[in-house]
Amino acid sequence: MKKQFIAAGFVGFFFLFPVKGLAANFSNIYIFGDSLSDTGNIFNFTQNLENQLPSVPPSPPYFNGRFSNNKIWVDYVGETLNLNPIPFSENPNIFNQSINFAVGGASSGFGNAVVPNVPLPGVLEQVSLFTQTFLSTNPQVDPNALYAVWGGGNDYVFGTDPNPINTVQNLSNALNLLATFGAKNIMVFNLPDLGRTPLALATMGLAPILTDITVAHNTQLATSLDIFKSNQPDINVIDVDVFSLFNQVADNPRKFGFTNVAIPCVVGSLISINSVCDIEQQNDFLFFDSVHPTTRAHSLVADAALLALESKSVPEPGAVLGMLAVGALGAAGVLKRQQKQSAFTQANPVLVGQSSHTMVEN
Repeated sequence: MKKQFIAAGFVGFFFLFPVKGLAANFSNIYIFGDSLSDTGNIFNFTQNLENQLPSVPPSPPYFNGRFSNNKIWVDYVGETLNLNPIPFSENPNIFNQSINFAVGGASSGFGNAVVPNVPLPGVLEQVSLFTQTFLSTNPQVDPNALYAVWGGGNDYVFGTDPNPINTVQNLSNALNLLATFGAKNIMVFNLPDLGRTPLALATMGLAPILTDITVAHNTQLATSLDIFKSNQPDINVIDVDVFSLFNQVADNPRKFGFTNVAIPCVVGSLISINSVCDIEQQNDFLFFDSVHPTTRAHSLVADAALLALESKSVPEPGAVLGMLAVGALGAAGVLKRQQKQSAFTQANPVLVGQSSHTMVEN
């Protein structure tokens, strides 16, 4: 299996592989994960706790319950597919619309790594909650929906005994649970290099440790996915490689429009913010706070996810053209969104389940 990595530039090649109207392929989209995918769940939960906890994340400077300065990948992908998921904390009708179950701080399994004393669901727990609710009135979950799973980062940053084997097993259990009850289209993200986050870079000795853990996690996840695909040949598994994407951006920031990849825009913690960069400069940063990407970075993740979807329905290009096409998609996506949006820590992070890479067989 060869991996097609995210490369910068080469906008001309984008037109060789246009993203089709994918909305017709999926009836709904369901999201399971942590703060990297949360569009308001933990914000709604903590608001309802009144004086027990401050609202997380604080808005402003964070955008509408998202751990970023504006839209995140869930928003961008949802807009493209015309399937905009509603946070499950807003009590949507689970049976006829897209829903986002992701909760900031979610562990890969059960509970919350950042707010441990509040009953907030981990990634596996979110999937279990969804399947139990859906199956209460249906023989199976919607086979025509798209299911996205991204988690694990909180286990390593906040876990007392981080172990990639246990974390990946939780994610594998989540995938198998979805498959068992009828899911046919599952998108899985790997983790970006946690050792290259501002949090790790600012903590002596932490960066190499988190890099090693990330590599071990992604290797274990790839192996687990190979087994899953072999055992479930009728399921469409969409791999999204965030690890390669973020390393490409960190190594070549200016090609992607970034000027700062090591220092966050927001300095402080989620409950005590010391400073925030000027709003005009926010998307010059790869990271909005010490672990969460800016909306520009999220737009690149969305482009990688959409290309991974597209690669399932068109003949796969050669490795070199594949690299150019992915980079072109990222560049074109950023330019398009810059035209649409004129405005869009070192924080005590609610690190959402980070994982994603577009592993495409060639």
